[in-house]
Amino acid sequence: MNMTPDFCNRLLMAVAVLAACTTLARADQDAAASVSGASLLAGKVQAANSRFLDVKAATAEGYAPIPCASGITGGAMGIHYVNGEYLKDDKIDIARPEAVMYEPMADGTLKLVAVEYITSKGPASLDGQLFNFNSAPNRYGLGEFYELHVWAWRGNPTGTFADMNPKVSCEHATPTQ
Repeated sequence: MNMTPDFCNRLLMAVAVLAACTTLARADQDAAASVSGASLLAGKVQAANSRFLDVKAATAEGYAPIPCASGITGGAMGIHYVNGEYLKDDKIDIARPEAVMYEPMADGTLKLVAVEYITSKGPASLDGQLFNFNSAPNRYGLGEFYELHVWAWRGNPTGTFADMNPKVSCEHATPTQ
């Protein structure tokens, strides 16, 4: 078979394009797999904690607010409603997060965006998702601890388990929040 140089160049180019497409497809599948794992846990968290859509449910269960937390590079965590009893017991229970996080809205309401699990025992994990370690001293005045944010009600472009969410703001927080 006599192939011209032009045909060979086209064939090599087609093979290179096919190889690049295969690599991109595999990377996309890997990314989708990791997101679906995050989505599974976020879905479980949402199912176990949707009672907190109304902040009154959080206060009725002993949660109390601490000021809205913003990131120095943008984004926020929102207002944490923390349950001191859960914080002390060091147990990780999907239906008993140590903190429930709300974004203050312009109309004065609070919108549930995430929950946070906290323990001093670690390394810790929930459904296979490892917690982040926070050393002491820290801005919370706590000793060393492990924490996991789960953005189950507000998508987070930096990740389902990232600390700050660039889509969340403390702009409408009041001094009493």
